[in-house]
Amino acid sequence: IIFSQSFGVAAHICEFLFYSLSLSHTSRVLACAMKTVLMVAEKPSIAQGIAQCLSNGNFTSRKGASRACPIHEFTGSFMGSPAFFKMTCVIGHVFSIDFTSKYQNWAQTEEEDLFSAETVRKEASDANVVAHLKNESRDCDYLVLWLDCDREGENICFEVLSIVEKNIRGNRGLSNVFRARFSAIARSDLMKAMSSLGKPNQNEALSVDARQELDLKVGVAFTRFQTKYFQGKYGNLDASIVSYGPCQTPTLGFCVKRHDEILAFKPEKFWRIVPTAIKESWPIPLEWERGRVFDYQIAQFLHRSVQSQKTGKVIDVKSKRESKPRPGALNTVELLKDASRKLGIGSHHAMQLAEALYTAGYISYPRTESTKYPSSFDLAGTLAEHTRNPIWGKYVQQLLADGLAQPKGGVDVGDHPPITPMRTATEAEIGGGDRWRLYEFITRTFIASLSPDCKYIRTRATLRVGTETFSVVGRVMESPGFTEITPWAAFKDAKIPELVPGETVEIQNVSLKEGNTEPPDYLTEAELISLMVKNGIGTDASIPTHINNICERNYCQVKSTARHMVPTKLGVILVHGYHKIDSELVLPEVRAHIEREVANIATGAATIDFIVPQALDIFLAKFRFFKLHIDRMDELMEASFSTLASSGKTLTRCGKCMRFMKYLPSRPERMYCQNCDETYPLPSLGIIKEYKSHTCPLDRFELLLYQQGGEGKTFAVCPHCYNNPPFPEVTQRTSCNLCLHPTCAFSQVNNRVCGCQDPSCTGFMVLSPQDPPHCRMECTTCNRSVRLPKNIKRAKVDPSAQCEECGSNLLHLEWDPAKSPLPDKQPSLEACVLCDEDLNGMLQEFFCSRGRGRGRGRGRGRGRGRGRGR
Repeated sequence: IIFSQSFGVAAHICEFLFYSLSLSHTSRVLACAMKTVLMVAEKPSIAQGIAQCLSNGNFTSRKGASRACPIHEFTGSFMGSPAFFKMTCVIGHVFSIDFTSKYQNWAQTEEEDLFSAETVRKEASDANVVAHLKNESRDCDYLVLWLDCDREGENICFEVLSIVEKNIRGNRGLSNVFRARFSAIARSDLMKAMSSLGKPNQNEALSVDARQELDLKVGVAFTRFQTKYFQGKYGNLDASIVSYGPCQTPTLGFCVKRHDEILAFKPEKFWRIVPTAIKESWPIPLEWERGRVFDYQIAQFLHRSVQSQKTGKVIDVKSKRESKPRPGALNTVELLKDASRKLGIGSHHAMQLAEALYTAGYISYPRTESTKYPSSFDLAGTLAEHTRNPIWGKYVQQLLADGLAQPKGGVDVGDHPPITPMRTATEAEIGGGDRWRLYEFITRTFIASLSPDCKYIRTRATLRVGTETFSVVGRVMESPGFTEITPWAAFKDAKIPELVPGETVEIQNVSLKEGNTEPPDYLTEAELISLMVKNGIGTDASIPTHINNICERNYCQVKSTARHMVPTKLGVILVHGYHKIDSELVLPEVRAHIEREVANIATGAATIDFIVPQALDIFLAKFRFFKLHIDRMDELMEASFSTLASSGKTLTRCGKCMRFMKYLPSRPERMYCQNCDETYPLPSLGIIKEYKSHTCPLDRFELLLYQQGGEGKTFAVCPHCYNNPPFPEVTQRTSCNLCLHPTCAFSQVNNRVCGCQDPSCTGFMVLSPQDPPHCRMECTTCNRSVRLPKNIKRAKVDPSAQCEECGSNLLHLEWDPAKSPLPDKQPSLEACVLCDEDLNGMLQEFFCSRGRGRGRGRGRGRGRGRGRGR
């Protein structure tokens, strides 16, 4: 037992003993002299991989203040001296930028004020990462940052630094802070990074701060104004918010531009002459050198001229050896395009899959602009890793034996090497599905980039039939090269008979075929990505997010296996409206200019204090002009969408005027009172229906019943209380199961049974408003649910009667006597769901459909013991 007068001294002694007892005997002797090094990665799996490598697998793990961020501890050497390492992580960005509470209320904030509004950094998640980092950094001597090596990662470096900087002993500026730069969770990369530590780049971090502030202020200002203006007038927009984004909107503009080109296209008729030559019973389809003509009389004349000929003369035959070049190395943009075009995987999903493969150590860092490997990259060693693969292992062995081809050209930007498979794996190890398909594509492309070109013989024969010239092309494979490992790039032989200049061949079936010119197709996702890159919209990391946003906002839909980007009616009208007011809001030039300025911040060529105010002034002027001329866009809206008065269906009564309101099912779901001219947003993604004409005792509005699908949560909703919480303790947009009204039959006060039995949940189990046989209890916070017996006739909570053992409110159940499961067919039971074994054995616990899926049934005997009921 250790006593100390100072709490701080006692804490230090306990901490020392904890570390000492967890180390080996030799390390314990050295512990007093060891420096403590805190290392922080971007994700838990990366932190574990780094700890595994640097400790040679000799590390211990424990939990900290954040359950999501474990700590891995080991001993080793740092800067030539013994050191104790603590390896932990964050989970992406620690902070997010937002407006202060003063500007959060849409109704009380002028959108113009947002351009100069004060912003704050808020903790980005509820994982308690800030407290975790503060705790773990106490009394550490060094900080090593292992965040992803791009601008976002650099920004997270300084987020971490802002939390722990004061706790690093002896730190002056960045004297004891180091940056590890790596491209893969591979031993060679990690060891090299550890031996060549640098410093974090504040300019790159500031460039991310600049983009975040611009996107927040510009996007929110336009979005709030548009949403309030148009959702207050139209009932079938089918969009939760009418959003604007400095990158999102130009992205949509590309799709709408192609849509307009398709509608404006006027087809023209054309005619083609298609004869067939015959040699030794071998039909040879011929291509007309003119291609096609648009004058029918000329086409008829030329057709008769060719049709009158029975033979054609071979005037030229040329054969030459050609090659199909092997693919280049993959950067992020090329991977996204190939995933969409060749695999049918959307760019947003493909990026998520690539990041998962990276964190698992299967591929190198997936966000890179480089398409050329640095001279120091060990191509042969990386390729040799795949000799053991059961699918392509033999091909790789032969390739290594024959010698590698040098990768094609490309550009080494210096950020990361191209996306590379760092570890071989089977489909079972990867987990199958799209994750395997993407890994297989990356691996096969890498192997192909080091393989020989595909070689073939191309023969082109030219024939004269009357006055017209025709040709035929044949192609015969000579050496498949890289196409042997990339079957999607292979082709079949197109053989033609041997033809000799001067010989004649028979001509048959000379037809005149009519056709029409066709409009361009809708942009594919791959084509859209190319346009975004060409015009400087977004970065390789953000492009998938912008594309995903225009789809989630219902501005664009992905159709067909080719993933065509087809704009919706709302998307088309918004872009046309921007053009009528200010085309620069949708054209890419303004955003491309801002992206260039942000890049200048990253390189140190410009400062954030100059660029951000300048850009905000530009967009403020545009916003004022847009607001002044919003009627130009409204003209288009009015012609395409229905007003609130003519939309929806009559459902329940308004508590103010007692007249019926209309339910508008299109996003955002809401009730509309035409007499009061007011709208009341409702919970989304569920089923809304009338609730037996029950009324709210506070405001007389008739209640609605909301259900999240078949097995989802069900609760009553008062349209007025949902948008105007009647109690200060209740947050905005609350349903009846959270209401604290003491006499309302549908409030939480009168339907609360007990506390949720999940230790990590702070919610309450309340009686759902569903009728028998679907009665159940649901948690107000998580997706836990408990079914009551199916054959009950009635269920209610008695808030005046509590369990003497745990304090839960007693549940009163009634049965028809003939169906009662109770002893002697008793018709009713009032008991505690936690402590009464008979009642507990009748319950079945599961999880609502929007959560983790259905769970297990609960049997008799699981109910004893004290609960968290109140």
